[in-house]
Amino acid sequence: MNSDCVFCKIVNGEIPSYKVYEDADFVAFLDISPLNKGHIQVIPKEHFRWTWDVPNFGGYWEVARNVAMGAMKALGAPMVEFLTHGMDVRHAHIWVVPIYEKEAFINTSRRKSFKPEEMSEIADKIKSATK
Repeated sequence: MNSDCVFCKIVNGEIPSYKVYEDADFVAFLDISPLNKGHIQVIPKEHFRWTWDVPNFGGYWEVARNVAMGAMKALGAPMVEFLTHGMDVRHAHIWVVPIYEKEAFINTSRRKSFKPEEMSEIADKIKSATK
């Protein structure tokens, strides 16, 4: 763990989050400044700088796929985009961003905002629909 890392603090429970998935190695939670409704961060619990540094790379992407399928089912999104920029937080993370009707792709310069009760509702729906 990296004591200065916001994602490590989420893993340790020092910062609250809207979790949608968790297992022994990975956790997925809603982004607090989402690109779209249901925007999820999928991270390894252990601190790694880049997604390709994660030893179980295939398992990591399987979690992202499962979370994406759950989000699509729960929120009625016909597709998702996966992004791995990695510049904003220096902890491996996969963005899972639902794409809704009339959107060709996500605009990364426009952030959205949802009330805490909406975030909880969105998280609960995705959690229920994720394997």
